[in-house]
Amino acid sequence: MKGVTVFLRHKKLELPTPDQALPGRLIEMPVADTHTVLGTPLKGPWPAGLEVAVFGMGCFWGAERIFWRLPGVYSTSVGYAGGFTKNPTYEETCSGTTGHTEAVQVVYDPSKIAYEDLLKAFWENHDPTQGMRQGNDVGTQYRSAVYTTTDAQLATATASVEAFQPVVTKAGRGQITTEIRPLTQYYYAENYHQQYLSDTKNPYGYCNHGPTGLNYCAPPTQTDTAS
Repeated sequence: MKGVTVFLRHKKLELPTPDQALPGRLIEMPVADTHTVLGTPLKGPWPAGLEVAVFGMGCFWGAERIFWRLPGVYSTSVGYAGGFTKNPTYEETCSGTTGHTEAVQVVYDPSKIAYEDLLKAFWENHDPTQGMRQGNDVGTQYRSAVYTTTDAQLATATASVEAFQPVVTKAGRGQITTEIRPLTQYYYAENYHQQYLSDTKNPYGYCNHGPTGLNYCAPPTQTDTAS
């Protein structure tokens, strides 16, 4: 759990409009050059052939750890996405006045891991039915989200909701509230948030992510159906 006690009185459960959001700043958040765990660059430009995916699934500390452990993932980072404020701070994002959610940027090699595999990790390790919260973490910054960087990702992510909703419903949970849309901008979070739960930073740290017991199976493609 993160930020509930400190920021509870600032929580807003409705997203601001563009004119209500904080303006932010032009200066990007400085971060380390190298990923603490993977030893790869933390920022692009990325090697040819790699793709980028962005997910929000509550506290970005635990979410990032899930993805950096997957074979085929080249780099990960945490940041803010889905809102309006340029280069926001953590405190601004937690105030609910930026429109952003805590996000994880995943840079992956599609020849080694499919986007569907990233979605499987996403769907199975958080509750996508909770709206503006994730467990005890409450606020717009904890909403479930998938921000896509290609048309193929958008089509796959949209289809995945339809495939996963019956599984969620059968388990007695509500409608999936995950926000799915093309990525507009991803802003890096402060350096101390990057790889926060790594062995060299906080080996005993905790974030409430993990298997929910619900299994995601990718929907059949047109090719699969035809065969």
